[in-house]
Parts: sequence; C-alpha cells; structure tokens
Amino acid sequence: MDIIERIDPAEALRRQRDGAVMVDVREAHERATGLAEGAIGVAKAELEADPAVALPDRDAAVLLICQSGRRSLDAAQALLAAGYRRVASVEGGTTRWIAEGLPVTTPEGDFDFYDRYSRHLRLPEVGEAGQRRLQSARIAMVGAGGLGSPAAFYLAAAGIGTLVLADDDVVDRSNLQRQILHTEDRIGVPKVDSARIALSALNPTVRIETFAERITADNVERLIEGADVVIDGADNFPVRYLLNDACVKLGKPLVYGAVHRFEGQVSVFDAGRHRGHAPCYRCLFPEPPPPEAAPNCAEAGVLGVLPGVIGLLQATEAIKLILGTGEPLTGRLLHFDAMGMRFRETRLPADPDCPVCAAGRAFPGYIDYVRFCAA
Repeated sequence: MDIIERIDPAEALRRQRDGAVMVDVREAHERATGLAEGAIGVAKAELEADPAVALPDRDAAVLLICQSGRRSLDAAQALLAAGYRRVASVEGGTTRWIAEGLPVTTPEGDFDFYDRYSRHLRLPEVGEAGQRRLQSARIAMVGAGGLGSPAAFYLAAAGIGTLVLADDDVVDRSNLQRQILHTEDRIGVPKVDSARIALSALNPTVRIETFAERITADNVERLIEGADVVIDGADNFPVRYLLNDACVKLGKPLVYGAVHRFEGQVSVFDAGRHRGHAPCYRCLFPEPPPPEAAPNCAEAGVLGVLPGVIGLLQATEAIKLILGTGEPLTGRLLHFDAMGMRFRETRLPADPDCPVCAAGRAFPGYIDYVRFCAA
C-alpha cells in the first residue's frame, strides 16, 4: 500500500493557491455548514466510484479534505489505486482548517439557515433537503399551555416555517409552574400573544399565526386547513373529539398528548390518510369517560415537568412526520409514568366499526361535542 502524503491545512492552502485541486469528500449535508474556500464538493463514495468525473487529469495535484482527516485518507488511497500520482490528505480536516482561521465559504443562500441549523444539517436523516421541508412546513397547534409550550418551543427551534397557535385563554400565575412559554410580566396577556413574543425571540425566522378563539365546529377547519400536522394540546374532551373528527375529515395527521397528575400519553392518529389501517382518537375512546374519572389539571393537579416530557414527545413525532423518517406512533399509545420513570406501549388498532374513521364510511358531520361529553 502506498503511503499517503499528509499535510497541514496551511500547507494545503499554499498548494491550492499554487494550482492544486482541493476536493471536500464529506457528504452534502456536512458541506452545507461550510467548506474550505475554493474546494469542490464530491462525496467520498461518488469520488471513488468514478474519480475522472471530478478529476479528469490524473497528473494534477489533488488535495483531499474531510471533517477530521480519516475519510480523506481512505479516498486518497482509492485515487492512488486509480492512477492518480500527486495526492495528499489534509490533516485534521475542515475542523482544523476552521480552527486555524483559514478562509471558509458556505453554499449560496441564507447564512442564518446554515448557521442556525448546522446540527440538523449534519444528520443524514435531515440534511439540507429535510431542513428545507421543515422550513416550508405548517403546524397547527391547539393549546398554548402545558403541552403546547414545550412543543412550540422546540418546533420553533427546529425551524418549522409556520406555527398556528390556537388558545382563547390569558396567562395566569398558576400557569407558570409548567407553561414555559409565559412569564410573570405577561400575566393577563392572551396566551397566543405571549407565545408569539417568546417564540419570535427564540427564532425570528418562524412565522407565528395566532388564533385567539375557542375552537368550535364553525372554525376548526379554518384553523387546520393547510396544516401538514396538527398537535392536540387541548385540556378538555369536547375539543379533543372535535379536533379528531376534523383531522379525519381533512386527512390531517393528529399528534395526541394528554397529562394527568404524574402520568401522560402520546400517540399519532392518522386515520384520515390511512382509513381502516390507522386508528383515530375515537378508536381509543369511543365514549368520553365521566367527568369524575377525568378531572382536569386545575382539579387534580399535575407535576410541573410532566407536560414538558409529553409536549417534547409530541414535537418529536411532528418533526418525524414532516421529514418522513423514523417510525411514528401511529397505532401505538405510549404511556409515561413519571413516578416510576417508566414508559410502556399499548398497541392500538383501527376500529372497523368506528363511527368516524371506518373504511368506506362517509364523514357523519360534526356534533354537539359538549353535550356528547356530558352525556
């Protein structure tokens, strides 16, 4: 095996200025965060498969660089075997190049995008294409409280293009124990306005649309139309059933979350797009439990950090759905017990007799959900 010449970044820059060709062999999603000035980007596998495409002159001086220097060494060996005679690998790669203050360029476009989402861009499962999908996505969220706060924070941080927040409540001091979007100085402010302030401060590139209305059958479709994903952060059964039915009718995936004292649940209801295969909320709860069996947080209390755990799981599922990666919680109900610090999973099949999502069944129309839940 030929010994590959290893050079430091300063020497590589000198040779490059003398006419050597520098090739960055990292993957495209890695190069999106910046590469040595003047380098051309060709992924290692692509270069090794047909080096003549990028390097037609086998007698030219070639410098290979990657992130740390390991992949460039392997690629250099492949080039030597292919007949290239003047090949060198840059020690320490782009990491050392940047640390030594040598010139760097980023792909054309918004610097904020490449800098802000650099850690996403390094993930092959996300990369630039995935981050662009997040950037163009629209998520509708009902509730800017316990579940909506952590979910919205992380979705905004992740670069979701548009967040539509629906909540008709105002900030109360008792909210601050768990609803981290809000602060002491915004007590009395509508929650959607308080949320917009917090989310815009975190990521001003995200568009925040507010919907300071109580969700009803008259406005629910206006809320979720155009949404790629809907997040259920509601705190009452009438809204949960209404939101479920609307998502089934319009074919929207619904990320469900609920908390009670020290326990929480998460699932993805996607029956609207997968009739007869994926369940909806009514498949889980054909009938609402009696009020005494399901008191709200004001009545039963809730561990402050619990909505944070469940809301973050909801945000994770929403991001996976938009990226089309991983295994969503469709057909699975995830339970979390904070006291025992345990997760368990329940399989949740589609109900073939579901009055809303059964295969071939026409949408029955919206009902009086308050009366239905009180019956």
